[in-house]
This record gives sequence, structure tokens and C-alpha cells, in this order.
Amino acid sequence: MTKVQLAGALALMLVDRVACATTCNLTIEANDMMQYNLHELAVSADCPDIEVTLRHSGKLQAKVMGHDWVLARTSDVSGIINGGMAAGLAHDFLPANDRRIIAATKVVGGGETATIKFNSSALEEGASYTFFCTAPGHASVMRGRFVFGATKRVAQAGK
Repeated sequence: MTKVQLAGALALMLVDRVACATTCNLTIEANDMMQYNLHELAVSADCPDIEVTLRHSGKLQAKVMGHDWVLARTSDVSGIINGGMAAGLAHDFLPANDRRIIAATKVVGGGETATIKFNSSALEEGASYTFFCTAPGHASVMRGRFVFGATKRVAQAGK
């Protein structure tokens, strides 16, 4: 291998390593009307790390109309919501040490934001995932589909 070929191979390896180290960023908003602005989020399978930022665009305090963003397998949503009600606002409506929760932000009120970063190794392509708010009664309307491995979706994560 010549020095030029070796340099080219090393450059390709470096570019590949940098590409794999990227974080895919998503932003979703919640408001005082108990709504998320998106009903589906999608992330490519080549995203090693995913960062979700929740922005509360309303004006009401967290104790009145707080929201969070929680990701779990669709089959686990009801159990997490029930456990969250028992945990209360002091624990961000999340059951302590619940392994069914893939990612979750803290509860935020109007004008506040929260960001969570997680590794995509916890996700499987083709599995059914749901994002939702765990504040009591909110998940009935504040929920959406999280697609992992899709390449052409409405709210795709940017790198």
C-alpha cells in the first residue's frame, strides 16, 4: 500500500468514525392545551445517540400544567403511567428505577425546556415504541409514535 493509499484509507476511517459519533437531535413542543406539536418522531438506525429536547411553549407552571416526554415500548406504556401516578410530581410522574422506560425528561412548565440524551442500542428496528406525557390524564391525548430505523418520515432527526 502506498503512502497516498494509506492516507486515503485512514481518512475514510476517520470520517466513518466521526459519522458514527454523531448525535441525532429532535425537538418537540408541548403547550397549555395538553398537546404535543408532533404525533410521530423518526430516527435513522445509524444514529448511535439520540437527543430529545422538550419545549413547553405554554405559560402555566409545572404544578398546574407540567409535561414530560417519555419513551417506552408501546406494550409498557400503561404500566409506566400507572406507576407514575403513584410516584407523583415530586418524582416527575415516573416510577423509580423502572427499566421499561427507555428515556424520559423531567417535568417542565411554561417557558421551560428539558433535554434527554440516550443511546440507540436500547432500540430495535421495527419494534413498536410510543412517546407520551406521564402527568395524570395527559397520556390519553399526549402520545405519539416513535419510529426507529425509518429513513423518510415527517419529523426525522437531524444530525
